[in-house]
Amino acid sequence: MGSASEPPLFVHARRLGVDTGQEAVIFLREDSDIARAEGFKAHSRVELSTATHRTLATVHTVSNQALSRGWGGLSEAAWQRLRARDDETVWVRHPPPVDSLGYVRAKVYGQTLGEADYASIMADISAGRYMDVHLAAFITGCAQQGLSDEEMVSMTRAMVAAGQRLDWGARQVMDKHCVGGLPGNRTTPIVVAIVAAAGLLIPKTSSRAITSPAGTADTMETLAPVELTLAQMHQVAERTGGCVVWGGSVSLSPADDVLVQVERSLDIDSEGQLVASVLSKKLAAGASHVVIDMPVGPTAKVRDAPQARSLAGALQRTGAALGLAVHVVETDGRAPVGRGIGPALEARDVLAVLQRAADAPADLAARSVTLAGVLLEIGGVARRGAGEAAARALLDGGAAWARFQAICEAQGGMREPPRAPHTEVVAAIREGILLSLDNRELARVAKLAGAPVDRAAGLELAVRPGDRIEPGQPLFTIHAQTPGQLAYARDYWQNRRTMFTIGEDDA
Repeated sequence: MGSASEPPLFVHARRLGVDTGQEAVIFLREDSDIARAEGFKAHSRVELSTATHRTLATVHTVSNQALSRGWGGLSEAAWQRLRARDDETVWVRHPPPVDSLGYVRAKVYGQTLGEADYASIMADISAGRYMDVHLAAFITGCAQQGLSDEEMVSMTRAMVAAGQRLDWGARQVMDKHCVGGLPGNRTTPIVVAIVAAAGLLIPKTSSRAITSPAGTADTMETLAPVELTLAQMHQVAERTGGCVVWGGSVSLSPADDVLVQVERSLDIDSEGQLVASVLSKKLAAGASHVVIDMPVGPTAKVRDAPQARSLAGALQRTGAALGLAVHVVETDGRAPVGRGIGPALEARDVLAVLQRAADAPADLAARSVTLAGVLLEIGGVARRGAGEAAARALLDGGAAWARFQAICEAQGGMREPPRAPHTEVVAAIREGILLSLDNRELARVAKLAGAPVDRAAGLELAVRPGDRIEPGQPLFTIHAQTPGQLAYARDYWQNRRTMFTIGEDDA
C-alpha cells in the first residue's frame, strides 16, 4: 500500500475447497484490479482480514475465468483461519515485515541463536507468518548447523511459551514417548492404560506421523476420537487417569505442529529439533516425569550406541534445565514390534494385547510392560525392581483393558478399526533363516500402500528374525484402499527384496 493511511483494497471471499496444507493461500486473477494496483504476484505475502479475524497468506494467481476479477479464492487453511463466509468482504494489504526471518538466515549461516531469537521465531511460526519455504530453511539450518545445549533449552522453552499449558497442580504427572524410527511399536495406548489403572495420572498427547506409516494419534484415532479441546482433555484425564489425544488439537506447542508438517515433507528429524519437539509437548502437557523409549538398531532412527548416548544425554540435560525428569530406556530396534505397520493394523495389535488374546504379539506386550513398569516405579506405586511385574499383573488381570475402554468412552466412544478392501500376500522365494529386516524399507512399503492417510492401509508381518523360512511361506500381507496403491507397494517390494535378509541354516 502507498501509505498506512490509505484504506486496503478488498475482494469477495470464495471458498475453493483446495487443500494447501498448513499454509494459507489466496487465489487472485492476475489481471484483477487489486493485483495490478498492489503489485501482488505469485508467492507474494499478504495480510487478509475480515471484520473479526486476520491471517497471513500466500498469493497464487490464475489466468483463466475460474474467478471473477473482484473475487478472492481461499484455500481451506485461509478459510478456516478467517472463519469466512461466501461473499464476505476480505481486505487485502501488504503485511508487516517478519523480523525473525533475520534470525533464520543467521542460523543457516552457522550462528548461535539466543533465547529471545527463538522466542521471536516460534511466535511468528505459531501466528502463521512463515511460508513453507521459510520453515524449510529454518529446519534445514538447524539440522545442518546443529543446536548447542543452550539452544535446545531456548527452543524448547520458546515452543512451550507459544501455546497453551496444562496445570495439574503439585501432582506427579507421568508421560511416555518413543523417538520413533521403528515400525509398529505402538506401546503408548497400552502403557497409558496400565499406568492409569495403577492410579497414576498420565495425560498423553501424541503426534501424527512425521516420516513413519503411523503416529500414535493416527492409530488411536481408529479406536476413539483424538481431536479434543484442552478442556475436554483435562476432563478425560481427571475422570479416568489418562488419555491419548492429538497434540495438534489442544494447541500445546503449536509451533511444533507446524514444523512437523514440513519435516515430514523434507524427511528431516534432527537431534536438536527432536529434543525440543518431544520435551516441549511434555512440558506443555504438565508432565513432571517422562520415560523415553529409544529403539537402537542399524535401520532404526537411532543407529548405534554412540548416537543413542548423544540423544539420551541431550534429552536428559534439556529436561533437567526445564524441570522435567527424563528417563531413557534403550530398546531393541533391529526389527518392527508387533505385526501391524499402519494405523488400523497397529490398533488391532494394541487391542489383542489389552484383551489378552492368545495370538497377541508377545514382543509388543513385553515392551509395553517394561516401559509401564518404569513409570510405576517412578510414580511410587511399585518398589524399585518390581515395576515390570506390577505392570504385567495389571495387564494380565484385565485392569488395563477395562481402563482403556473407559478412556476411549470418555474421549467420545470406542470404535472398530477399519479394514482395507484390498490385500495381497507376499511370499518367500528361498529357504533359510531370517537374519534381519530393514525397518525403513518396510515402512516405505506401508506408506506406498497408503498409510497413514488411508487408516486401514499398511502391511502385516508374518515372520520375525530367527524364523525358519520355506519357499512360498508368507512374509507379509499388504493392505491397501485401492488396487493402484496395492500395486505400488508390491512393485517396490519386488525391486527391494533385500529388505529381508535370509541366510543359510547353520544347524
